[in-house]
Amino acid sequence: MSDPTAEASADRTNAAIGWVLVAAVALSAVHSALTRQFLWSGFEVGFVVLVALPAAVADDWRVLAPWPLLLVGAASFVGQSVGLHQEFTGYTAVAAFALVGVAQLDAFTGVEMSRRFSIAFAALTTMAVQGVWTIGRYASDQLLGSDYIRSQAQIQWDFVYVTLVAVVIGGVFELYFRRTETDGSPDEPTLRDS
Repeated sequence: MSDPTAEASADRTNAAIGWVLVAAVALSAVHSALTRQFLWSGFEVGFVVLVALPAAVADDWRVLAPWPLLLVGAASFVGQSVGLHQEFTGYTAVAAFALVGVAQLDAFTGVEMSRRFSIAFAALTTMAVQGVWTIGRYASDQLLGSDYIRSQAQIQWDFVYVTLVAVVIGGVFELYFRRTETDGSPDEPTLRDS
């Protein structure tokens, strides 16, 4: 049986760390906009909105995805914004965006997924997010004269790399949740009371 006081304290700690990370991404979005990286700034704003949506709907600041997942997203978005390992941070940001969306869908809605299915679903969602991101980059190249897409081969390899990153990050988080959660199993998750 779990201790409600300990759970409330853990929720507050998770939310406090999470909101600091969300603020870092929001500041990074401002930095990106000021340095004329408008497409990336828009993606960062989308991440902030995605993360903040459950808290806004629940009207409770503690309703937030796990902070380690937000840390991966924040590190990749901020790293990309300041120019660190452009391709790797870009792939990680796309994967983190999709993984946060899947985690929130599982945690804050009536949708129930086993851990293994959620990883596969996150990888598919990552490919979908990469598709939308590719369309956005193409539109930017056509309308704003940017040079995001250099070749068709680059687009294809981007899909391969971002999917690999999503599977690796998803696997790491499956191990993390397996170690931190004592209830349920990968095949039969614990049902939450509504």
